[in-house]
Amino acid sequence: MAEFVVGPIMEKIINACADYLEDQVGGQTSMKKELESLRENHPKIQAIVFAANQAQICDQNPAFNKWIWQLRDAIDEADDVLDEFEYMKHKEQLTKNTEETKKRKVTSFIFEIPRKIFKIGERVLKMDPNLKRLEEAVQKLDKVSADVTTFLHLLDSAKQEQKEQEVDFYKTRETGYLPKHVLIGRRKEKELLMEWLRNPSNEHRGSDLYRNISLLSIMGHGGMGKTTLLQHVYKDEITKDFDRKMWVCVSNNFDVKKVIADMFECLKNERPRLETLVALQRLLDEEVMSKKFLLVLDDIWEEDEEKDKSKWEDVLAPLASGGFGSKILVTTRTDSVALMFAKVIKKKKEIVKLEGLEEDECLQLLNSHAFDGVENPDDHKRLRAIAGEIVKKLSGSPLAAKVIGGVLNSLDLDERRWRTVLESNLLGQNSIDSILRLSYVVLSNPLKSCFAFCGMFAHDHEFDKDDLIRMWIALGFIKPFLDQEESMEDIGGRYFDVLVKKSFFEKFDKVYENSSYYKMHDLLHELAQLVSIQECLRVKDSIKLPSIIPGTLRHLSVQTTDLDILRRIGKFKHLHSLFLFNKGSNRDLCGALTEIFKACRSLRLLYVFAKDLEKILEEIGNLIHLRYLKIDDYNLTRLPRSLSNLYHLQYIIFYSNWLMPWINTNQFKVDFLPSDINNLSNLRYGKLPGCYMSSICGIGKLKFLQELDMFHPRDESGYRIGELENMNDLCKLGITYFENVKDAEEACSAKLCSKRRLKDLNLCWCNANSWNIHLDENVLDNLQPPNCLRNLSISHYMGARCAIWMNNVNPIYNLEKIELVRCLECETLPPFGQLPFLKSLSLYNMPKVKWLESKFNGNDKYRAFPLLELLDIYCLTALEDWFEAGVAAEDGRLFPCLIELSIRDCPKLKELPSLPPMLRELPNLLPSLKRLVIWSCHPELHERYREDGGSDRQKIAHIPDIRIDP
Repeated sequence: MAEFVVGPIMEKIINACADYLEDQVGGQTSMKKELESLRENHPKIQAIVFAANQAQICDQNPAFNKWIWQLRDAIDEADDVLDEFEYMKHKEQLTKNTEETKKRKVTSFIFEIPRKIFKIGERVLKMDPNLKRLEEAVQKLDKVSADVTTFLHLLDSAKQEQKEQEVDFYKTRETGYLPKHVLIGRRKEKELLMEWLRNPSNEHRGSDLYRNISLLSIMGHGGMGKTTLLQHVYKDEITKDFDRKMWVCVSNNFDVKKVIADMFECLKNERPRLETLVALQRLLDEEVMSKKFLLVLDDIWEEDEEKDKSKWEDVLAPLASGGFGSKILVTTRTDSVALMFAKVIKKKKEIVKLEGLEEDECLQLLNSHAFDGVENPDDHKRLRAIAGEIVKKLSGSPLAAKVIGGVLNSLDLDERRWRTVLESNLLGQNSIDSILRLSYVVLSNPLKSCFAFCGMFAHDHEFDKDDLIRMWIALGFIKPFLDQEESMEDIGGRYFDVLVKKSFFEKFDKVYENSSYYKMHDLLHELAQLVSIQECLRVKDSIKLPSIIPGTLRHLSVQTTDLDILRRIGKFKHLHSLFLFNKGSNRDLCGALTEIFKACRSLRLLYVFAKDLEKILEEIGNLIHLRYLKIDDYNLTRLPRSLSNLYHLQYIIFYSNWLMPWINTNQFKVDFLPSDINNLSNLRYGKLPGCYMSSICGIGKLKFLQELDMFHPRDESGYRIGELENMNDLCKLGITYFENVKDAEEACSAKLCSKRRLKDLNLCWCNANSWNIHLDENVLDNLQPPNCLRNLSISHYMGARCAIWMNNVNPIYNLEKIELVRCLECETLPPFGQLPFLKSLSLYNMPKVKWLESKFNGNDKYRAFPLLELLDIYCLTALEDWFEAGVAAEDGRLFPCLIELSIRDCPKLKELPSLPPMLRELPNLLPSLKRLVIWSCHPELHERYREDGGSDRQKIAHIPDIRIDP
């Protein structure tokens, strides 16, 4: 059973109901006795539930397990009723919001203390039918709670020391990670693989279809480091001998066309749009024909041997045209997969089997994680001795060493707590599963819930960090702290980072999208499924729903077109999350959704992936507890009017391809959004097709909103820039069409400086026919952001000078990225060189700028651009030099950290950044530079650095990527 935290929710129920009784004058008091009983049993329940969570009592005592779920059902039911009270309060507030009161600030109630929740007024409370439900829920909860005495004897089996194993989340040190490219151990296996790659196949080539291809399978249990080993081989210099390289992560339930498309994408850096197997095979065949290729097929599972063999024949067929010496490397857990592949390409089975690491290697790996961020780890001899004893119980598993090392690292060098890990019974079982379970047991309560929920997702799922955190918040796993200003998203981010640090997640980069995603290792995913087995269920295709106790299920994922299965979803009354994947007919799905929306009223999270669901049914208005709604259907043309009644909604995400983001507001379908969608005052994040967020009238009512990518101010009530005034939780903001802002005073009403969480700001002027230089300057002057800003982009600004606040370093002190685009009249730049954290500077199409730094900035000496890594300059046709005459960098320190320099269309620029005076004799220019681009600059600049012997060519010889337009 996943971690069950009973304390906070029971306390909320007891206090809220007590406040209700206190507020009643001559009203009902039938709950008083039950509440007194609940208060008395509350500590006992907390103790027994804690013991159950720590010692897995539920697994050993069916009667106790049944009681726990009865208790949970009663608590959830009472919590639903309280949630409905909050809903009704919001509804009443909207009803009272007449024309006279609309100007008043609407206070949020979502985090109010329970007393305020119930002070709605005696009349409303007495008439509310939910009151009877609340009394019934409290009576039920009291009845179940009374049985706690039956199980108090189980407390003796839970040791007090186990409580001390809990990792205090807030004491976790934020230290750096072990470099991913350090390979500990596996030297022998790596040398074997290198030798295999180096040599052509010894087999007789003959006339077989795959005569030019060799196959080698890397086999080992989960966590043995198969993938890590191949990652180091794949990036080794020896692989440069291959004409083509492909890396594909396969996993279970693989799709033939997806694997072929993944191969093609590796080769061409773009996803093929073709859909038929024949077309995809032809594309891949053309790319590898007569080319010596290396293909890694990582993480292959076995399901149905004959079916899999047929599918792999389709995948590998286009590779038969590859050149002599081509190689395929496969990783798998099973010998049968290696044998199946050998049969497909008619080769002898060749296997490299990974066993556990040697003890000294395993200890080295564990220590690298356990002492990560610790100064002088050799000083901690007792801890290192304990680590040596722990390693003897890890069976040489690299994954176990990493995970347990992460656990030890979080225990603050406390010898007693390290010894607790050593003496744990779980470790004594000498089982990888037990070791990994220990890593779960010592997590804090919120982290246990967050981790267990990940068992809902498919094996090898690519997790989006931000989206997963939103789900955690919607399901109540993350609570705000009254004495801290952190947002729930910030808290969730710290939870996630701890799980990454402990190796529960591993980060991967999407090279071509400049983004990242996370995955769980197979064993950790299996652990998540194990600890959430009663709460989480995934159903695929026509598999029947199991005979699971309906009351225990909280999270359900269904991928099917079977109407019978869809209709049976409604029997799970206590569902908190539902993931529905359906590619069937629109009519069948609509009918099933109608039943689901009527039955599953406790849903907090709903994700629907459909093929052609043109609309979401109005019955979704029944889901008044909903916090997270995600619809992935590219044919969606209209949102239901009842959506604006889901007052608890925090996150709405819709995907559609019929409206692209660059289409302007005038082309919107006017009825796509409900007219009163601004009722959703608890909304924290919205992703809608095109510019629909900007089309919301009175968007200022959504004052908890955190991202607004494209706001279009208009001279119309409900759309003026003043709507931003109270939206102080914004972290990301884009404003365009500034020509619609009539004067500086109106610009000031946005109060950007008050938005203390704002990190990204994009300001854009659009209509060239209405430019007013002085107005632009005055407007920008009054858009000063807070000094927490990290990224700033300004485009199509027509002022002759930059804003006053930009010429003072303090307001923009923390900037890390700046982009100025098509600021045609701007003559001087702000003192960007003084910004201590600036890493990226892009200047595009600014034809009047002569210098990057000028006397106008009022500083003649400074350390210029101390952390700048990327400088991209395009179409600065007046740029003559880096500094105006008389301005010099302190000690000549200009761009000390620059990695990438791109200069294009700067016809007057004659020099690259000059060397510091005392280093003139050294050959290297900008020693940290890795990439240099020079196009269409002054002929003298091209002449000095041309490839065929320019006078200063040797100064840039160290740069690996040089592109100079001849």
